[in-house]
Amino acid sequence: MSKTYDVVVIGGGPGGYIAAIRAAQLGLNVACIDEWKNARGGPALGGTCTNVGCIPSKALLQSSEYYEHAAHGFAAHGITHDKLAIDAAKMVARKDAIVKQSNDGIQYLFKKNKVTFFHGRGSFVKALDGGRGGYEIAVRGAQDETLAAHQVVVATGSNARALPGVPFDEETILSNDGALRIGKVPARLGLVGSGVIGLEMGSVWRRLGAEVTVLEALPVFLGAVDQQIAKEALKAFTKQGLAIELGVQVDKVEKVEKTAQAGRGKSGVSVSYTNAKGQACTLAVDQLVVSIGRVPNTNGLAPEAVGLALDERGAIVVDDACRTNLPGVWAVGDVVRGPMLAHKAEEEGVAVAERIAGQHGHVDFATIPWVIYTHPEIAWVGQTEEQLKASGRAYRAGTFPFAANGRARALGDTTGLVKFLADAASDEILGVHIVGPLASELIAEAVVAMSFKASSEDIARICHAHPSLGEALKEAALAVDKRTLNA
Repeated sequence: MSKTYDVVVIGGGPGGYIAAIRAAQLGLNVACIDEWKNARGGPALGGTCTNVGCIPSKALLQSSEYYEHAAHGFAAHGITHDKLAIDAAKMVARKDAIVKQSNDGIQYLFKKNKVTFFHGRGSFVKALDGGRGGYEIAVRGAQDETLAAHQVVVATGSNARALPGVPFDEETILSNDGALRIGKVPARLGLVGSGVIGLEMGSVWRRLGAEVTVLEALPVFLGAVDQQIAKEALKAFTKQGLAIELGVQVDKVEKVEKTAQAGRGKSGVSVSYTNAKGQACTLAVDQLVVSIGRVPNTNGLAPEAVGLALDERGAIVVDDACRTNLPGVWAVGDVVRGPMLAHKAEEEGVAVAERIAGQHGHVDFATIPWVIYTHPEIAWVGQTEEQLKASGRAYRAGTFPFAANGRARALGDTTGLVKFLADAASDEILGVHIVGPLASELIAEAVVAMSFKASSEDIARICHAHPSLGEALKEAALAVDKRTLNA
């Protein structure tokens, strides 16, 4: 056994690396194990978020949005051009460079905070003295190691969920990983599922010229989103050219040879499905992105070696404090209950590190923001109007359109609105929902307000800079009391 650590973190994604750094800041002797590899076989810290999720998708979204502006928006500003072209390979290379910067940045943070890093797959070997003496952890990599840990934090993340009987090949049947590595613009791209990854990747390739069709099983668009916001987003996406079919049942997915005209020997994908009217339909595409959710990742963790409890979904069972059924073993992020969001994992990682150190870490699940980085962006925090109605809670609502916001008009980006939901009696803010420009940034004000139990009147009384997109939040808060000033 090479060394004993106060804390061993298994997984180097947002929950894992943040937990490791915070624990080290608190004076604990910390090691982190992570198996992600870059193209050269070296470590690629940051997990799904940094490597095939949050960071690379935003890089591609930004590149494609620039192209969209140049193709369709610059003329209104008096800017013209002769020949517009897209080098998709160069765009993907830029994305890869940004990912590497993030990978290297986490390695630097480990060195700065004296976190020992092991590159390989971490797994439980055995409990020492029933867990009271800690745990033996194996590292399988270029160089095998065995560690001892007084406390273990599992942060192994999640994997993309495949359609039954349709494995990912990352060439024609794509997960988020393959969708981020498309080397040229496909003529026709299909997406199964209108979740975050599906909509974001669909938006990227639609902007660059692909014909994009989205097949969604739910009868409503973005079922987790406030439906007033979702309907506004659906109108915008449809206007942009995304073909979105709701209430679809996928019956069969198969790879097929394309026609001779498209190039013999080239493969495509045929999707047989039943539409909302019960009609049998077929969709032929060059590539298919499957975005139907994610599953907790415990591959190779060997939870059975120590009796670590999993639920029926394969997630590690934890309490509100992220404690597992084993003494000294914690779990955070996508591998446990709750939303699969990088920032949720980070907050849990910090809280667990502080609890291990004897402090009182805390995560408020009621104020975790959600964001979909499409155009328009969609962001929300708290309860939807549908949830409030179902619970029977009396509330008041206020909305304000970006079309009436001076900064949005100057930007030429007036699609969408801000919506406030507040308790009918106390005026406490219960939810804020935004579809429109920079919603991902604007939602932070609502998160702060709700964290301090603010009322809509509090936001209505705060001075916001003019002209700014943030004024739309003030106006929506004023609308709760039916006294907007600019609409």
